[in-house]
Amino acid sequence: MGLTFSANLGFLWQELPLPDAIRAAHRAGFAAVECHWPYDVPAQQVAAALSGTGLRMLGLNTRRGGPGENGLSALPARGAEARAAVDEAIAYADAIDAGAIHVMAGFATGQEAEAAFIDTLRYACAATTRTILIEPLNSYDAPGYFLTTTAQAEGIIAKVAAPNLRLMFDCYHVQLMEGDVTHKLERLLPIIGHIQFASVPDRGAPDHGELNYPHIFAVAERLGWPLPLGAEYKPGGPTEPTLGWLLR
Repeated sequence: MGLTFSANLGFLWQELPLPDAIRAAHRAGFAAVECHWPYDVPAQQVAAALSGTGLRMLGLNTRRGGPGENGLSALPARGAEARAAVDEAIAYADAIDAGAIHVMAGFATGQEAEAAFIDTLRYACAATTRTILIEPLNSYDAPGYFLTTTAQAEGIIAKVAAPNLRLMFDCYHVQLMEGDVTHKLERLLPIIGHIQFASVPDRGAPDHGELNYPHIFAVAERLGWPLPLGAEYKPGGPTEPTLGWLLR
């Protein structure tokens, strides 16, 4: 069958309402979609677009929080809000049958932050059978974010010890923070729940930059990766002219 790809509608076709962006991704040949924060769009509209195109929503994020925030789950004083954001994400995911929920950690540091994050993740994993994802973010784009490396994520996944907690492996973030993407994909495969990609360092389409994506895609295929890979890149304008990599 070969690899398939998911359009991240947080970046691709972001000028369109989410249901129209789903339809655009279908016309372009994507096998699935994913999004960031769909909560301002009624879930029934998204579900109708998914049903009409036959695409699945692979995942969505918990809310960032207030202005200037980037998640709540690792903020020690915000546990009730973090759990409410998890509840909201699960309800929306249930309404559109999304595959996974990315629980965002937020800007924090230290042992209390880790303890808060673990508590929220245990709550999330117990509240749903859907996949719960955590994603290390690079310190250039998200300075001060709690979760920054795959090793840190691996440790947290081990401490939570829930079967539905997985790593979101974004090749863009991993390359900027750690490099060695191929070996990390191979080693971390048992705990990976989703793979995303973009060029490095400009986060554009995967047809230029530091990473050789034909090679990385071939590695994912050799490893038997079963899900669509997430195209989470910034097109810098209309999406369609950037899709040459998908046609190839």
